This record gives sequence, structure tokens and C-alpha cells, in this order.
Amino acid sequence: MAYTLNVNGKSTVVDVPADMPLLWVLRDVMSLKGTKFGCGIGQCGACTVHVRGRAVRACQTPVSAAANTPITTIEGLSADGTHPLQVVWQEIDVPQCGYCQAGQIMSAAALLSTTPRPSNEDIDRAMNGNLCRCGTYLRIREAIHKAATMLSGRAPQTARASR
Repeated sequence: MAYTLNVNGKSTVVDVPADMPLLWVLRDVMSLKGTKFGCGIGQCGACTVHVRGRAVRACQTPVSAAANTPITTIEGLSADGTHPLQVVWQEIDVPQCGYCQAGQIMSAAALLSTTPRPSNEDIDRAMNGNLCRCGTYLRIREAIHKAATMLSGRAPQTARASR
């Protein structure tokens, strides 16, 4: 069946089964490789994208549920990699292996779109379910605080202050 997807601001028609996971449409049909396959059961968060502005697990979202709605992948977060989360992720050296990081950033971006000044508890709640086998959780939290500061125009906190 043909579905119209609005991915990263571009409309594309895909001819795929209704129950095909959005993850595979993005990766295999549209060649957007930033969204990663992790567990396939929605538990690890590596495949996190935004659908209608909400963080969802693309491995558990059928393409039929995402048709005709705005979808944002890591490639669409910013055209040139200068979204504050992408900048601080590099500045603070968050990733080690990096495999989960696109999903981590997409979950963090969804949080900051609704909670511009998140507490540690807000961050922990929003990021719960995004697994990092390298254990960079404290750096992830620090990066989210710093990105929130950048997005709000407040004076930046000193490095490592949010740990």
C-alpha cells in the first residue's frame, strides 16, 4: 500500500505493507541510516524518532500510524549538525561507542521541546528506556542541561555542575 510520509520536512510516497515498522521504512526504503536498530521490541531507544513532535520507538510504530504526520529523524534535527544538543554532545564528549546516541539525542530534543528547564528528575524520567551500554548517563544529563541553557539564552553553567 502507498503511504505519504512527511520526513524531515520532505513529503515522500512509499509503497510498503501497513504493518511495516517505521524504522525499516526510514532505513531501508528512504536510506536514512541515523535511526538505529537496537532491540526490536521498543526497550532500548536506539530507534527513537519524533512523530507529531513526540519521541516514539520507530521499531514499534507501524508506517500506517505515521502516515501524513510530521516525522523527524536525527538527520532532520538540524541541517548542519548545529542543534544545541548535537553541539554539546560533542563538546562534552558524551558518546563512547555512539550506537545509541541518535536515539538519546532525539529523546532529549523531545524533552526540551516541552520542558525547557528540566530538572535531573525530568531528564531521568524522559531518558528512561534509552539504554547506553557504555554508561554515559551522567554526561547525557549534563549535556541536556547545557543544551537547555543554550536554547533559553541563559548564562551557561560551569562544566560538570549538573552531575
